[in-house]
Amino acid sequence: MQQPFLNIHHLTCQLFLLLGMVAMGQHTIAQVPDDSPWHLTATDLKATNSDSVQYFGVTVGNGMIGMVSDASPLRMSEVVLNGAFDTYGRGRVSNILKTFNPSEVRIEIDGEVVGPGNATDFSQVLNMKTGMLVNNFTLPGKAEITYAATAVRHLPFTSMIEVTITPLKDISLYGIHALETPEILRDPQQTYSSVVSIHPPYVAVPLMTTTATSPTGKHILSTSCSYLFSGNGPDLTHEERDYNKHSVSFRQKLNKGKPFSFVVLSSSTSTAHYTDPKNEAERLTVYAALEGVERLKKRHEAAWMELWRSDIQIEGDLRSQLAVRSALYHLYAFCRAGTSYSPSPMGLSGLGYNGHVFWDTEIWMYPPMLMLQPELALSMLKYRKERLGVAKQNAMAHGYKGAMFPWESDDVGQEATPVWALTGPFEHHITGTVGVAHWNYYRLTKDKVWLASHGYPVMKEVADFWVSRVEKDEAGNCHIYNVVAADEYAENIDDNAFTNGVAIEALQHATKAAGELGITPDPSWKEMADCIPILKLPDGTTREHATYQDTIIKQADVNLLAYPLSIVTDEKSIRKDLEFYEPRMSETGPAMSHAVLSILYSRLGEPEKAFELFQKAYQPNEVPPFGVLAECPGCTNPYFATGAGGLLQAVINGFGGLDLTDEGIIQHKIKLPKAWKSLKITGVGADERTFEVK
Repeated sequence: MQQPFLNIHHLTCQLFLLLGMVAMGQHTIAQVPDDSPWHLTATDLKATNSDSVQYFGVTVGNGMIGMVSDASPLRMSEVVLNGAFDTYGRGRVSNILKTFNPSEVRIEIDGEVVGPGNATDFSQVLNMKTGMLVNNFTLPGKAEITYAATAVRHLPFTSMIEVTITPLKDISLYGIHALETPEILRDPQQTYSSVVSIHPPYVAVPLMTTTATSPTGKHILSTSCSYLFSGNGPDLTHEERDYNKHSVSFRQKLNKGKPFSFVVLSSSTSTAHYTDPKNEAERLTVYAALEGVERLKKRHEAAWMELWRSDIQIEGDLRSQLAVRSALYHLYAFCRAGTSYSPSPMGLSGLGYNGHVFWDTEIWMYPPMLMLQPELALSMLKYRKERLGVAKQNAMAHGYKGAMFPWESDDVGQEATPVWALTGPFEHHITGTVGVAHWNYYRLTKDKVWLASHGYPVMKEVADFWVSRVEKDEAGNCHIYNVVAADEYAENIDDNAFTNGVAIEALQHATKAAGELGITPDPSWKEMADCIPILKLPDGTTREHATYQDTIIKQADVNLLAYPLSIVTDEKSIRKDLEFYEPRMSETGPAMSHAVLSILYSRLGEPEKAFELFQKAYQPNEVPPFGVLAECPGCTNPYFATGAGGLLQAVINGFGGLDLTDEGIIQHKIKLPKAWKSLKITGVGADERTFEVK
């Protein structure tokens, strides 16, 4: 027997009339040209989602919310909310939380449920210029349907789902929108109400809201949804059949050829963002509803246009253009100015790497954002500055001075590496990359106020760490003992090339930063920088570590001394290190290594070799149907934002010839590969300069 509804509300169509008139305008999706440099298109999705070919979604994001596409035409697979962590699941460490998914819509037309089994001509298109994913499909003989998903760029906590149904004949429509609590959350509280203005014409905003608690009770999460309709909206019925799921439904008669649209507006917050997440989620949803769909779209697209003032344009090679713009789009989607959040290796594309922040930010994702979007880059640095106290405690706990930044950093900046991984206690080069990143921001902006208040305090603690970390042997020679190398196949080794190199530069930069502020630097900083060794093999090749013996390496290590560091600078040594380590690099290692090699060959005047490595930095890692990047060939964990950062550096700092120095941005003379007619990089630096290579 069917269980009685626990809670049923009806809202008359008159209450929606004004909202519909204000909010909705006819929206059509134009046909996307096959040669568009702005669209990622997926077709024949039934074949892609077969047993032999797995589907990997693409993300729409606004730096706070990430929504990942699904092979089903009327839903997104998951939603990630930045900043909310709790201890649960694999590793016994603090992990980012999966929040409520407000994207799933169920449609019945003349009693037939619309889904993957009967949807035909199903295609998905990501418009990177506007940050919108559009699903187009047909229910044969009944209707053409469009489902569009957006993480609203100017409203960080708000997302929008728009469904348009164009009947091919007169039809009866039944629509359901459900909000289900993820399994990891507990004690869901489900409410439904209508906020009605106290003055005529008494506009009503329906709100379906769920609030729940994270696994240990650390956070409360809340998502609130509202509904807008084109024209006269139908009555809504609220149903609460399960303790963890409730829904709103409606029925509507549609006439042939007359499109009907409805929009689901949702806002998601938590106590990581607000002390009262439920009320704030509802306020934000009411705000979005009364702004109206067309105004939301206009402001959303304007925010994306502002970002795209910083762009990379490649003439003559559409595949390269799409790959580079996809990398740029994803980093824009994963970052947000004005926050103190820093992207995880998988950004907002899912729960990969538990949402933790690694060196991937400072050495891979941060440099292209610094060049193109300094405000986004600044948010990454704020993440470290606000967690400096925790890093100092971490150093103290390990017997060192200064600040020791964790290898895997969670929301509060504590070490969140699972205990079984040696990377947590020993992969110390991350602390050097944090110091270098802060100096590079000053190099770009020359902002002494920021340097005094934010940059130098971090750089000083980083330098003090390295002074305490370096040890002298009986002969007085300096060493950095017992680390995990940037090449993570090398564990518990001494004098790793990249670790030593980044320590040297962090110490040197701290000394320069003190000088810029008129502060007398600690003399031990220079003493240690001059003392730390860079080892060599008998033929003069840089040695990866003290016991390295010609073995396969996981990823670039020694070659990082030439870029992004400036430890190895002469052409002969750069070439010798390239020729030695490239053939020893694992074919299953992460993508960004080949990007670094590409940069170095560009600077050595070998554009075709550089282009070969540039292609190797992304093509083997692309997965269907959108070509999003996995971490390595054959990996199944996209989107790999770290690889995107490497790819962008290969273009900006390799083929584009740009270099960030103490004097600011300079451009080296570089030759383009034959496949490219020209390269233009716009919106570079705080003064938004344009650089071209032809």
